[in-house]
Amino acid sequence: MTRRNGASIDEARELVHAARRALGHDPGLRAQLDECLQRLDQPLRIALAGSLKAGKSTLLNALVGQDIAPTDATECTRVVTWYRSGSTPTVTAWHDGGRRANVLVQRREGGLTFDLGPLTAAQVDRLEVEWPASALADTTVIDTPGTSSLSLDVSARTLDLLTPENAASGADAVVYLLRSLSANDVAFLGRIGSHVGAESGPLGVVGVVSRADEVGAGRIDAMGSAKDMAERFATELERTGLCQAVVPVAGLLAFAARTLRQSEFVAFQALAQVPVEDMQIALLSADRFARPDSPLPVDAAMRAALVRRFGLFGIRLSITLIKLGVSDSPTLAAQLVERSGLDELRQLIDVQFGQRAEQLKTHSALVALERVLTSHPTALSVQAAADLIPAIRRMLADVHGFNELRLLGRLRTSKVALPAADVTELTRLVGGFGIDPNVRLGLEAGTGPEQQRAAAMIAVRKWRARAAHPLLDQFTAKACETAARSAEGVLGRSL
Repeated sequence: MTRRNGASIDEARELVHAARRALGHDPGLRAQLDECLQRLDQPLRIALAGSLKAGKSTLLNALVGQDIAPTDATECTRVVTWYRSGSTPTVTAWHDGGRRANVLVQRREGGLTFDLGPLTAAQVDRLEVEWPASALADTTVIDTPGTSSLSLDVSARTLDLLTPENAASGADAVVYLLRSLSANDVAFLGRIGSHVGAESGPLGVVGVVSRADEVGAGRIDAMGSAKDMAERFATELERTGLCQAVVPVAGLLAFAARTLRQSEFVAFQALAQVPVEDMQIALLSADRFARPDSPLPVDAAMRAALVRRFGLFGIRLSITLIKLGVSDSPTLAAQLVERSGLDELRQLIDVQFGQRAEQLKTHSALVALERVLTSHPTALSVQAAADLIPAIRRMLADVHGFNELRLLGRLRTSKVALPAADVTELTRLVGGFGIDPNVRLGLEAGTGPEQQRAAAMIAVRKWRARAAHPLLDQFTAKACETAARSAEGVLGRSL
């Protein structure tokens, strides 16, 4: 068996089986070990976390491209909710220590909501939503209550999921939504980092400046201001190693764009004919734009719907794009999605999480396995403890995958003292365009092991030499070392 950068999923599975053989006589421990095995075979778990009203549910809808998460402030938004792939839409409430009940899905005023019936949020342990969405085929998304909720019980639900006492985190990766970089946000991210264990992770945490269109008060240049904010946050978080990258996303606009209706496009076309001065006055506030006595050539109900779905920034941007030549709804939708920041986030999630799903799941399973074994030291024989625990810790100590992710995050905001072509090569080698060996090495798909070995050897020599150059600054030298280590990983895999 060859190893990639970090422990392989097969190695983790073998360790869990070895632990089951050593502890299989204890039903409670066997159940915990079975959970470790199941986690390796299940889809990657990505949690959406952040402060109250950060826009987690709206972002989830945008990522999935369907209205599947309630965004109204009802009881269900105070509960941890798991979104999985399913053949038909069903919602199940797990409550009162293991009981389950079906939850009614309703649509009110154009939005979706879950009716818990006689149950309260305090009774419900979690909601499980099964939905036929392609985005959920390989990923389970966990929507969590606000970490800064006025109710300590509500905030504790998120902490119990992501940083449970004497157990592994319930998620393999985290998308953390930021409105500002508060002490609470830094403390929470720090808690995630310390929970999985200093140098061994977390392997997957990215930040999102959420509701980014509001950073510039809905102005047409709002996303530029949000991008500057994201870079500042990324720089600050990089110093602490709490987060690999931060991107701005206007979630409301992203979801509206992914579900753009032809009637909305027609309304934007009509609004694009209004003189600039008149439209500027109408867009001074949401109330002014939607008021019934407005002379705008779109009825009040449609204008109110546009405000609710797109926000003032989305309306301004849509009108501007049509004036610049966008002539059909699919083109407008694509342009709005791109400008919302969603495409950048989806690419980041794919590179940092999706393509590294096995690595992230392996990391979670190993952390869980270590906690099971160290929490029950007397259950293991001396020989089993000597064999299993050091092996687990050796695998967790291989943090190169984490180093790659951190470097990719820094490459977004920090300048490397290398020519542009070398920066592109370095980014590709550390997995910025994908983790397949041929992609890392810049080879054609289907290139065989022999050519891979030759290319990897050249890359190792090149980047080792670059890292040793005496005139390089510390960041650039470390980036070159990381690239060399990535090339060595590819080389080892091809042997």
